[in-house]
Amino acid sequence: MGRRQLLGGTLGLSALALTGCGSSQGDEIVVAIVSNPQMQDAISLQAEFEREHPDINVRFVSLPENEARAKITASVATGGGEFDVVMISNYETPIWAANGWIENLQPYAEATEGYDPEDFIDSVRAALSYQDSLYAVPFYGESSFLVWNKDLFEAKGLEMPEKPTWEQIGEFAAELADPDQDISGICLRGLAGWGEIMAPLTTVYNTFGGGWFDMDWNPTLTSDATRKATQFYVDLVREHGQPGAATSGYGDCITRYSQGQAAMWYDATAMVSSVEDPASSTVAGRSGYAPAPVMETEAAGWLYSWSLAIPATSQRKEQAWDFIAWMTSKDYMKLVGEEIGWERVPPGSRYSTYELEGYAEVSEAYAKPTLDAMAGASQETSMTHPVPYEGLQFVAIPEFQDLGTRVGQQISAAVAGQKSVDEALEQSQEYAEDVADVHRNSSGGN
Repeated sequence: MGRRQLLGGTLGLSALALTGCGSSQGDEIVVAIVSNPQMQDAISLQAEFEREHPDINVRFVSLPENEARAKITASVATGGGEFDVVMISNYETPIWAANGWIENLQPYAEATEGYDPEDFIDSVRAALSYQDSLYAVPFYGESSFLVWNKDLFEAKGLEMPEKPTWEQIGEFAAELADPDQDISGICLRGLAGWGEIMAPLTTVYNTFGGGWFDMDWNPTLTSDATRKATQFYVDLVREHGQPGAATSGYGDCITRYSQGQAAMWYDATAMVSSVEDPASSTVAGRSGYAPAPVMETEAAGWLYSWSLAIPATSQRKEQAWDFIAWMTSKDYMKLVGEEIGWERVPPGSRYSTYELEGYAEVSEAYAKPTLDAMAGASQETSMTHPVPYEGLQFVAIPEFQDLGTRVGQQISAAVAGQKSVDEALEQSQEYAEDVADVHRNSSGGN
């Protein structure tokens, strides 16, 4: 795939010249990350890295998720050279590796004493590999599950099933919502973006029997199953979700649930680092965790990893690897636990993390649900029919960044009440047709 095809219609917006991120000089490396809580912890600990590596200065560029995706993609895909380390996911990694845009990290990992790449969780390691080599290494890994406030459930005499359905979650949300006390029945992402609203919503598509494309690359965004799933999600968040849902993303739901203002939240398993942090969460130790809600499938979770990679254009690859190896090492997990708190340790990347005494103690309620969700995240268990692409909460094709963002804007508008679900999906189907034509032609289909 060419650079132009990957960027689609977003390049002009995404490339708004990376202000303040100019090329690094001398022994300085520039690290572009997403401003999620775990990454902010890394910034707070950077003095530890620089103490161990006095010849390397680190400059972080920390951006909100949607903005970070756009700017990192624009820089790497155009060979801009602004960054020495970039935070990407298992969506970008195999595509960018095939294009030669990022470095093969397998030789670095194997040559670094004590790094132990075999300690990475199997599903995550496989998702970040291309031709059996790691091209990104995980900072944290995740699937998705449901968290619920035990106090609010007990007050209503409700009991969470071991394996809840979306219908049951809808009923709970209706009963638990208390607008007078500013408590929503559930928090769900409504913010536009392929990595925001479309991440949880796509897993709802899957378990309802819907999806993005059939095996012949025909778009299925207006199918009965996809319509039903979308209408359910939009109605649920509009009727029993958080105020201003159309502008609420992952970070907003962290805040709302952690402050006791939502009875339930379906999202990334990495939420536990914030939910269970007593320094910032009023519900730490008072939550339960259940598998992703289902309808027509055995499971419904996703698989995702925020990871670190080195752009091929970096002039400081050795220094970049030194930093990556530090931030994704076994020792870093211990450092976070000892300096910030065991609740803040990045989850889902290394098996050994779950063997650390401090982490094992604080993660008792969610360690097994997290690992079970990650191990069970597959198309075979989470979809009702085969599809021509990889991915559970995304479609692993270059055009999806643009397509997912545009569709996300349509669905977010439906959440905001600016258009109907049918109108949003009809427009989304048109966007998907353009992408489908490319893949029908490349695969020799009709």
